[in-house]
Parts: sequence; structure tokens; C-alpha cells
Amino acid sequence: MQLTKILTKKLTSFWLLSLAAVAFVFLLSAVMSFIQLTYSFQQQKVTELETMLVAHHKQHGNSQLATWLPPLLSAYNAVDFTLTHDQQVIYQLHKDKPILPKSSLTLYQRQLDHGLSLSLTLPAPFVLYHLGWSEVIILLIGFIAIGLFVRFGHRWYSRELDGIEQLAQRSKLILDGNLTQAAQMPTNGKPRLINRALTKLLTDLDDAHKERGRLDQFIRKDTFLDKQTQIGNGIFFQNRLDALSHDQTMIAHGVLMLIEFDDVDLVEDKLGESDLTAMLTLTTEAITAVLAQYEDSIFARRSYQQLVIVVPQLSLAEADQLAQRVLKACLALPFYGIGNPENFLHLGSAFFKAGDLQVQLIDEAEMALRAAQLQQVNNWFMYDKGAVDEEIAKGSVRWRSFLENALVSKRFFTLQQAVVDSDNSILHYEVFSRARDHQGKDVRATLFIPMANKCGLMPQIERQILEQVLFTLMPRNDATYCINLSLDTLVSRAFVRWIQSTLLEHRPLAARLIFEVSEDIIVKHQKNTALVKSLDMLRKMGAKLAVDHVGQHVVGTHYIQEFHFDLVKLHRSIVRQVHQRSENQLFIRSLIGGLYRAEVKVIAEGVESFEEWQTLKILGVSAAQGEYLAQITETEA
Repeated sequence: MQLTKILTKKLTSFWLLSLAAVAFVFLLSAVMSFIQLTYSFQQQKVTELETMLVAHHKQHGNSQLATWLPPLLSAYNAVDFTLTHDQQVIYQLHKDKPILPKSSLTLYQRQLDHGLSLSLTLPAPFVLYHLGWSEVIILLIGFIAIGLFVRFGHRWYSRELDGIEQLAQRSKLILDGNLTQAAQMPTNGKPRLINRALTKLLTDLDDAHKERGRLDQFIRKDTFLDKQTQIGNGIFFQNRLDALSHDQTMIAHGVLMLIEFDDVDLVEDKLGESDLTAMLTLTTEAITAVLAQYEDSIFARRSYQQLVIVVPQLSLAEADQLAQRVLKACLALPFYGIGNPENFLHLGSAFFKAGDLQVQLIDEAEMALRAAQLQQVNNWFMYDKGAVDEEIAKGSVRWRSFLENALVSKRFFTLQQAVVDSDNSILHYEVFSRARDHQGKDVRATLFIPMANKCGLMPQIERQILEQVLFTLMPRNDATYCINLSLDTLVSRAFVRWIQSTLLEHRPLAARLIFEVSEDIIVKHQKNTALVKSLDMLRKMGAKLAVDHVGQHVVGTHYIQEFHFDLVKLHRSIVRQVHQRSENQLFIRSLIGGLYRAEVKVIAEGVESFEEWQTLKILGVSAAQGEYLAQITETEA
């Protein structure tokens, strides 16, 4: 851009200099022509005088010169005149006080016929002419007209060059990747044809990006969605269930429900495929509406006639209530053509807690489903082992009291996990939060975060965590830290004002911060003005933005470039056993291909084996984090 501005200034200066040079040469030529013309006119007059003197000498000799010569010489403004005949002076005129200095006089010495010689001193012809008011006014009008025309030409020339400047600005924005800002620039600059061409190319490129996002969504749908019900398929369910487990053991508590329709084949033969699809669609819509209030819930079609629901972070009492609500919502639908409407839908639930085996959990859900079917009526059955963690049994009031006391006593602390690149070099650290109870025991974030969201305490908790990062961790080293932010925090005016003033006060720290937001928040609330403004403010302050849990839900990826995310974190369900799952590899390839020119790094979460990490590097993933990489960094340290 600086070079372009310098070029336009040089072109404008060259144009003005050229115009001034032309005007100067023109005026100089006019003055020289005027001087030359006056000298020629004076020489002509001298020649005429010579002719008159020769003619007079032939007729009258040397007499009668004093009668006609003085008035003629006076008309010529002669300063000095001498006429000799055979070297004898026959007439002489000399003015005692010359009207002009000698440098402005012209001497003419000529040899005439019949022995006459002439010596005549005349003033320079252009010296005798003086400009009058009329001539001065004409010259002023001429100069003013020239100035006006020059100014008009300069403005026109500058306006034409502004079009080139605008093209340079748009080109720089395009090269910097600011395609949206380049497309919004005015296109009235010249040459307009090039501006219109750029606008058309930017529009086509934007459509191509959106089409790529739609293609990514189509690939994910084709891979992870059931075509008949448009909910997750068996692969999607298995990926998400694997993400909730480690080494085939569950890492959190919750409930798994199996919903099965009896005699689906007979219903399809009787009603047809379209009516069966309509029945399944109504059922999935009703269940989805019930699950809307449960975050991170999993809903998929496990088999031809079986649906599955997994809701983590749910207590046993809440699981019973959910099963009743799901069954009630399904039975309220207008099912027609069912062979036995009183015995066609059954629900089996299995409550699980941290440490339970995944295979055992599915077996228990299957046993609960068979128990519900044995009752031969539309019903549900809960497989309850009778063991519920003490921490799960805490009510909302006890949780609120615990969290508020932890905030006042500042019993929230941080844990860090390194994010490493393909060379096993640490890029940054992700910060995780923990709480400590009165007995000094650590409380996992998976336990207190759902309750903190229900109690509206997440902004205070995340502010306390962020204060520890800013004023305790960051002064110790030069590392970069990644902090997760919830929706309540990002739309909290008090938190946004605090973080803005803090980053303004400690501006260098902003470049070492990465703020991470869940994909689910962005997709569901991308039209939330407060959320958009908060993310934009953090980015303008110099911090980077990251979106995590990418791949957890089947959505398009166009939001990544619209919100200017710098990092994209793959959900652990996509990463788990990726070396054995071609559909997950297909999704990662598609995602990285769509972000190739966006300068966005793709990071994998939950890497637990060498095979997973090697496969991810081959696919083009920039960095990763997880237990396997944590062991490597600890060993190297």
C-alpha cells in the first residue's frame, strides 16, 4: 500500500512538473520570438534609412541633410548618429543624456554605396515598449485561466489515480485474507472494469466457500446421520459414546436409554415406507424437543427399529423423570395403523457412573429394554444398580451453596494440558478448572459446571480462573494459555467490561491468550448480538479465538471464517480410533481442505495412542493434545 501511494504521488507530481515545463517552454519561446521579431523590425527600419541616404546622395549630394534627417532620427529614438563620406563627417547627431544605459543600446555600422558609411546607435527595441493596464488585465486573465485549467486537470488526474489506489487497497485486503472487508469496499473507482471483475470474483469466492461448507455438512450428514430420521446413526452414537469413556470405562455419570418399536416391518408393509418415515420423524421431533434442555445429550438411531439416548451429568432422579417425559411425549403422538397401539413402544434405561464399563452399560440397557417388553404394555424400565455417587446426589441448593462458598474462599484452581505440534513442540497450554471442597477433595469440572450453569455462576467462576491465569501463571513464563468461556460468560456485561478493561491495562498479555468457545454455542447463538460483539472485541484486543467440539454435531463449517476463528479443535469422538474409522478420516480431510486458505489451524483433542497421532499428522492436523502427548512432553522434560 505504501508503494502504491508513493507511485500515485510521483505520477501526480510528474504530471504537474510536465505541465509546468510545457508552460515555461511556451512562455520562453513566446518571449524569444517577441525579442527576435522586434530586432528584425528595427533592422528593417535601419535598412530603409540606408536606402533613403543613398538615394538622397545621388540626387542632392551632401546638402539638405539637416532638413529631413533630424526628425527621422528622432522618430527612430537614435542616441548617436554619424554619416561620413570618404571618411569625412557630413552629418552627426549626439544626445548628451542617453535615455538608457549602454548595455541596452544597439550599434549599427554599415558601409554604403558612393563612399558613404553609417554609424547608428539605437536602444534595444523591446525596452521602449511598456505594458498598459489593458495588457496587464489580459495577462492576468490568461494566467487565471491557466491556473483553473491546471487545477481541474490535477483533480481529474488525482480522481483517476484514486481508482488505482482503491484497487491496491482491495488487492492488499484480498492478499491478507480479509475477503469480507474487500467485498464491502466501494467499487466506483476507475478503472471500473477491474473493480467490477474483483467484485464478481469475491462474490464467486464467497459462494464457493459457502458451497464448501455445505459440502462439508453433506459429507458429515452422509457419514453420521440416519437418512430416514435425520438424527445421528450408529456410527455417530458409537463415536459420542467413546468420547464419554476412556479405555472402555465411563468418565462421567448419566443415563443411557434404548427406545424400540415393535413390529416395524409389519407397520411398513401395511402403511408403506413414506408413512413409516413420517411416524419416525414425528417421534424424533418429539424426543428432540424433550432433550432440548439437556446440554451435550446424544440422540441417534442405533438400528432399524431402535433409538438411543445418552444424557451425561444427570442424576438418578432426573433420569427417571426424563424417561417418563420421553415415553409420554411419544405416546401422545397420533400413531395410526399400529397393530397393537397398547404394546408397540418400550424404553429401557441404564444409569451409569464414572468407572462403569461401556460394554456393561449397553448390556444393562438391553436388559432394561427386555424387562419393559416383558410387561407387554407401553412402558419403561430403569436398570438401577442401587449405587449412586454421593456427589451426584447433591441437590441444587447444596450445589449452589458449595459453589458460592468456593467462589468466596477462592477454592477454584487450574490444571494445564500442553498442546503440541507435529514436531512435539509445545504451542500453548489449555487451562482446565477444578474445585476443592471443605474436606480438601478435588471436584471435577464435569460435575460442577452443569450445576454452575443452572445456578448462573459460570461468569464468576471463569473470571476467577482467568484472574489466576493472568496474574499468577502468565508472569512466570512466556507461554500462551487457552481458556474456555461459556455462553453466559460471553454475554455477561459485567464480565465483558472487566475483561476489556483488564486487557487494555495489560495489553501485551492479550497476545498470549486464546479464548475457546464450543461449536454448539456458536451454531445455536450465531445471531446473538452480545455474543458476536464479545468475540469481536476479544479478537481486536489481540487475543486469538478457538472453537472446540468441532464434529460433535452435524452442522456446516462456514461459521469458522465468518467469526474469524484462529484455531479449530476436533471433538474427541472424531479423534478416537481415527486410524480405524475411514468416515472420521473423510470428515477431517474435508474440514482441512475447506480451511486450506483461511490460515486456520486444526487441532485434535483427546489423542490417546501413537496410531491416532500418526494418522492425524498424515491427514494434515496441525497440533494435538491428550494423554499420549502429555506423556511425551513429560518424558522430554
